[in-house]
Amino acid sequence: MMTLEGLMMAAPTTERETPAFTAGQQRTVQLDGTPLVRVGARPGLFQYIAELWRFRHFIYYDSRSRSSSQNSMDSMGRLWMVLNPILQAAVYFTIFGYLLETHRGVVNFLGYLIIGVFTFRFIQGAVTSASNSIAGNQKVVQSFNFPRAALPISSAVRELLAAGPVFVVMAVLVYALGDYQIGDMVREPVSLSWHWLLFFPAIALALMVMTGLGMMLARAVNAYQDVKHLISVGTRIWFYGSAVIFSIERFATHEWMLWLMYHNPAYCVLDIIRHAWVYDGFADPYRWVVLGCWAVGSLVIGFLIFWHGEETYGREK
Repeated sequence: MMTLEGLMMAAPTTERETPAFTAGQQRTVQLDGTPLVRVGARPGLFQYIAELWRFRHFIYYDSRSRSSSQNSMDSMGRLWMVLNPILQAAVYFTIFGYLLETHRGVVNFLGYLIIGVFTFRFIQGAVTSASNSIAGNQKVVQSFNFPRAALPISSAVRELLAAGPVFVVMAVLVYALGDYQIGDMVREPVSLSWHWLLFFPAIALALMVMTGLGMMLARAVNAYQDVKHLISVGTRIWFYGSAVIFSIERFATHEWMLWLMYHNPAYCVLDIIRHAWVYDGFADPYRWVVLGCWAVGSLVIGFLIFWHGEETYGREK
């Protein structure tokens, strides 16, 4: 009887030969890398402008969607966008206009004050929102490839869309209550005329100024978060330095203050609208010159400053 070991020894052994593979002809794949760019690289200026133009629909729809969602968590919703400036105007009128008598020397002080408070609220909101557009959207900046300038521009446009109903209420209040007389306030009838249309080019120029300033500040806030606190203080100083709640004639004896006022874009916007709506006339043409220079200069300079820092946005600190 043959054992298992004997069977194993008797079984013929076969060796499995591993087929030998020989390398064929070496092939080299060549890729054209000229259109490839480094992620986050800053494109050329004109290419950047072209890319920004292609994102114009995103800018509009992002502005509209964010504008419609403001105050969505409040029970009164967007009504607060109108109530806030009305309440602010009432407080300023009571404290400054009535108690501190800043109304003296101002014709139709109530209309003067309403335009100042409502319009400067838009100016302040546009600058503040645009300046925080990069630092407040780091996840978006890090996740998607798009021209970053779309964010501050979208923020400024959003404030304009949100201010639309506010400006309508402002027009109604100025027409209905602008010449309302309380105490010894000087009164002249407020009339509706084609001068009111000057509001639109004035606000368009103001939007250009705020967008340019917002892009400059957005780069600064992105680099140093502490700058946003300085912006808050600066806008408050700007508020009191733009003749929002008092007449510029109060400082007629200080030539340097008058010079600063006359070259202040916010004051120029307010003065143009006040002359058109409250006094049914034209502001000094120099206001348009100053405002136009600010609009073009700040938008061009702000855009260049922001574009130059394109590669720094979204970096982990």
